[in-house]
Amino acid sequence: MSTDFDVEFIERGDRESLFVVRNITPAFANGIRRAILADVPTLSIEDVRFVENSSVMFDEQIALRLGLVPLTTPDDFAVGDTVTLALDVEGPGTAYSGDLVSSDPDVEAADKNVPIIELKDDQRLEFEADAVLAHGRDHAKHQGGVAVGYRHLQQVDVVGDRGEYADDEPEMIRGVVEDDGELVRTEEFDNDLTERYPEQEVEISDVPGAFVFHVESDGSMPVSELVLRAVDTLVDRADELEQAVQL
Repeated sequence: MSTDFDVEFIERGDRESLFVVRNITPAFANGIRRAILADVPTLSIEDVRFVENSSVMFDEQIALRLGLVPLTTPDDFAVGDTVTLALDVEGPGTAYSGDLVSSDPDVEAADKNVPIIELKDDQRLEFEADAVLAHGRDHAKHQGGVAVGYRHLQQVDVVGDRGEYADDEPEMIRGVVEDDGELVRTEEFDNDLTERYPEQEVEISDVPGAFVFHVESDGSMPVSELVLRAVDTLVDRADELEQAVQL
């Protein structure tokens, strides 16, 4: 397999990106997907110490909600490192993830508007919580990629004109196609090839070694960083295997 990878972004954002990677095998594409989900550690709340909880929810229910709040994860943390977060709120009102106070200024709720609990008059919630850096393979709450998928990049070739009595049914295709070297999202022509190529006969085929990735981050880190860290874990594993074989 060639290591001369080529990456082209179709849509690029901190929370969601769509890009094409060329010169890789299906196994390597799946390795990237699995590494994003399982091997890139993120911070997540693990232990909660309640000082007071006079709300209508049990401590365990609130702790479960807290564990599912994505937290920003700096790159200088090591697996097992912890950060303390605290909350002290009184009703009436709703406590949100943005109300969490962190002991580290680089660690905070990735989304500030995740509701934790609605408090009525005379109700109070106070606690301290420890967020731990761990892998997605240990628990799903540590998966920085909330939606990670890939598919073969497909190319469209015009092979002639449609016959006079050809079927006029829509020819649906979804995702991204390559047309004469140009990457085109199928949404641009309502996913119907007959809209982009009227009166033309086309053939669809997979582009060898090219895959379209769609990656969405939970906000713990930007998509680009999430993907780079995932690839680094694959490189580290390959180095470990090489050393083991040479022993």
